[in-house]
Amino acid sequence: MSQSPAHGMAKAEFIALIAMMFATIAFSIDAMLPALPEIGAALSPDDANQAQLVLTSFVLGMGIGTFFTGPLSDAFGRKRVIAGGAALYILAAAVAWQSHSLELLLASRVVMGLGAAGPRIVGIAIVRDLYAGREMARLMSIAMMIFTLVPAFAPMLGAGIIAFSGWRGIFLAFAIFAVIVVMWMGLRLPETLPRENRRPFRLPLLLGAVTEMLGHPTVRLSITVQTLCLGMLFTMLTMVQPVYDVIFDRAESFPFWFGFVALMAGTASLLNAAIVVRVGMRRIVTWSLAAQMVASAAMLFLSSTPLPGGLLFGLFIAWQTSVFFLAGTTLGNLNAIAMEPMGHIAGMAASVIGAISTVLAAAIAAPVGLLFDGSLLPLGAGLLTMAALAFVLMLQMAKAEARLPAE
Repeated sequence: MSQSPAHGMAKAEFIALIAMMFATIAFSIDAMLPALPEIGAALSPDDANQAQLVLTSFVLGMGIGTFFTGPLSDAFGRKRVIAGGAALYILAAAVAWQSHSLELLLASRVVMGLGAAGPRIVGIAIVRDLYAGREMARLMSIAMMIFTLVPAFAPMLGAGIIAFSGWRGIFLAFAIFAVIVVMWMGLRLPETLPRENRRPFRLPLLLGAVTEMLGHPTVRLSITVQTLCLGMLFTMLTMVQPVYDVIFDRAESFPFWFGFVALMAGTASLLNAAIVVRVGMRRIVTWSLAAQMVASAAMLFLSSTPLPGGLLFGLFIAWQTSVFFLAGTTLGNLNAIAMEPMGHIAGMAASVIGAISTVLAAAIAAPVGLLFDGSLLPLGAGLLTMAALAFVLMLQMAKAEARLPAE
């Protein structure tokens, strides 16, 4: 059946629209990577490292927005919240386009993140409104597979835009992208949450959900480990372009290598789906963190030994792939572990988990990224520390669950 009576769109078109909503985040982050040297030279010539903050400031805004967009869409409808978020995103992109100071650019990126949280969170709610069970899982899987291709091509697209219009042109591209999404949604997708099914927005309920979740040992530990895994991913993202440029002198080929790594790491979700039922979520997360500890420690050691430049670069590519791969084998599992005991407040719990882990991960990645000194030492030490802490916390989770009374 190619047509769904629930929304009147062909399923292929519906999946493409949802995938494009999800892609707002990856496009807004990864397309910026080739622009960092020019932004640093233009707005922070005394400390070009500060240009990295255009990535973490966006993530910070997105994390804060994640707290509110889900409950707001429950109260006012899905399309209104997405349209409002898109308007905020477009306005902030216009400010960023005209920014002549790093401070104004960073402030506009925070607001862009707030706006981008709308399509990211509410897109999931729209799928849940229209589909259930295996069909919902199938559609989400297809949309996420399309979404995983965006990080592979976004830096190349960003580099092309910069070559044509300079780094400021990136922000016009973001605005055009958001206009296309919101117009497509407005013209083709009806509101999926009827007025009679809406719930008023109540801040005390949100704060109560936070209190309940942080009081549950498994949920608390899972959110903390998820924060550290996101922290590793964001730290690699903020430092990877300077590493290619300064250490390996490969700024020109960076978008192509980044795309190759993203495509290779995209297989992690497929592997996780294939083995999670047999192996279990907690074991996969623990094993992945142990492997990342070994990889980060090896990279830290090898980067301080005299190796041919080509060999060291190849090892770095393998390590970068392992960090992106880690995200595919941990984040979904950790989210599911945290959601398990929270079925009675599932929607609010999803917002709280995403918000806390994203905001804290950005707060970790930003200062670590600023430590870049032309070597792999800050990146290697930062990732090794985060992986080790997360590994210890997963062992602690196993002990805490063993002490819980059997249901």
